[in-house]
Amino acid sequence: MKKLMIAVVAAAALSGCAQQTFKVNSGIVEKPTQETRQTFFLNGIGQSKTIDAAQVCGGADKVVRTEVQESATNVLFRIITLGIYTPREARVYCAK
Repeated sequence: MKKLMIAVVAAAALSGCAQQTFKVNSGIVEKPTQETRQTFFLNGIGQSKTIDAAQVCGGADKVVRTEVQESATNVLFRIITLGIYTPREARVYCAK
């Protein structure tokens, strides 16, 4: 059991995190206007989730940036479930 736990921790540490950021307009915003946890199954093959950033911000000119992130915790869930459950986090940042 100890070897299994070491293998799981090592796999999570080596797999790292991923974050994609899309800057739409100029501006600096520290806190996201909307943060959503997205759930995918079977590594997200053939699946997509859509967030209308213009609707969240009240217009496309108010969207500063969007982000999608797979954190270490999300990677750990993906590894433990062998890719059956693959969570990600999506954020929309709006100008005030």
